[in-house]
Amino acid sequence: MPGGIAIFDFDNDGRPDIFFANGALQPSLVKSAPQWSNQLYRNLGNWKFANVTTAAGLSGTGYSMGAAAGDFDNDGFTDLLVTGVRTLALYRNRGDGAFTDVTTLAGLRATEWSVSAGWFDFDNDGDLDLFIVNYCKWNPATEPFCGDRKRGYRTYCHPKFYEPLANTLYRNNGNGTFTDVSESSGIAGHLGKGMGLAFADYDDDGRMDVFVANDTTRNFLFRNEGSGRFREVGLAAGVAMTDDGLTLSSMGVEWRDFDRDGKPDVFITALANETFPLFRNLGGGLFQEVTYRSGLGAATLQYSGWSTGAYDFDRDGWRDVLVANGDVQDNTEIYSSRASKQRNLVFQARGNGTFAALPFGEPAQYRGAAFGDLDGDGRVDAVITRLNGPAVLLKNVSAPSNHWLGVRLRGRKSNHDGIGAAVRLTAAGRTQLDHMTTTGGYLCSSEKALWFGLGATAAVERIEVAWPSGVRQTIEKPGIDRYLLIEEP
Repeated sequence: MPGGIAIFDFDNDGRPDIFFANGALQPSLVKSAPQWSNQLYRNLGNWKFANVTTAAGLSGTGYSMGAAAGDFDNDGFTDLLVTGVRTLALYRNRGDGAFTDVTTLAGLRATEWSVSAGWFDFDNDGDLDLFIVNYCKWNPATEPFCGDRKRGYRTYCHPKFYEPLANTLYRNNGNGTFTDVSESSGIAGHLGKGMGLAFADYDDDGRMDVFVANDTTRNFLFRNEGSGRFREVGLAAGVAMTDDGLTLSSMGVEWRDFDRDGKPDVFITALANETFPLFRNLGGGLFQEVTYRSGLGAATLQYSGWSTGAYDFDRDGWRDVLVANGDVQDNTEIYSSRASKQRNLVFQARGNGTFAALPFGEPAQYRGAAFGDLDGDGRVDAVITRLNGPAVLLKNVSAPSNHWLGVRLRGRKSNHDGIGAAVRLTAAGRTQLDHMTTTGGYLCSSEKALWFGLGATAAVERIEVAWPSGVRQTIEKPGIDRYLLIEEP
């Protein structure tokens, strides 16, 4: 199930760096040798990276799963949370190239199995809060046998053999500590088998909502009702399961505006024979599944997808999707006609609500995928992990002729990174919406920036920013083909 990735600029030199979460021996769950260490690579520019793990103090302990980057103390340096099996670590960025483990000091505690995690400001107080997705109860001492004893092979057991867990919500106290508000917020009242995590203000009420992709149980949509409370509305909203009433092995999730109607839609990855569903946001709190009419149904039926990212990779003005694929089992060929190792996919948006499926790369068991502009050319690159093999670094070499605009935020009354801000860009009379977030996919954290493709359009009319603090800001006629830093007034 590992490993997670975080793309973030830990040393504030303007180049995004890469962190990898790594597993450990089973059943001890101990990093007993250097090959189990987590890894931090500093971006030197020109597609060169230096391993600075030891100096940064990020080798880690235990069986690590996911990573979430965010400036929880608003000091201008991005911190890092690492999830895992019976382990959790919060690393405070000291600003000198090294991190300090402040997990206990901050009041955080490990759960039985934390998977994805993300930073967001659910109460709009200017401090980043923390949502942790938990999977299920697992005990190696009582692990059942799954597979075929007579034929002599084992498989990983179906999630139905394990008890579900509630997710965890921590409120940032603003002084370096956190309070567990899972119970009082209503989050703990719902048991699932969580995998992917995404944030968006899907109902445009100024409060960030939460989507949790659950493995073989119905997905959760936690609507932020203010006053510290959430209400789970996934079934009523139409995203808990598919239109035919099936719960999927949901893995990764992206919550973005695919059809440019100003409302964030939901894309989910799942396992082979299940499809990767796409739910269109109709407004009024309702979603409509458009998986097959978009072309995603037939194109994904044979694939098992994990992490994913929805970005306009070719900068034509329409959001594309990249999915990291690979079967759950490493011996799938023994008992089925499928292959364990699969190619990755890019779904290129055609601009009419449909996508063209483009397989690429060599087959492998891919898992994590994170995104960022690693070389500063305005094109979104990707990093993907694969089991028992080196990570894959993908340079975006799409045609540079299309125009674009990148947006970075710096909050004053809001959190420092502007996480949760809604940004609307209008060009040629059409509007694109995106929310500032580093959370999405599965296990991963991507660069804190927004990218807007403009195609042949050579001018932007305006950018409107709705900050989490309630401040609204408009920038008229900004320049294009560059990054724009917007500071909260």
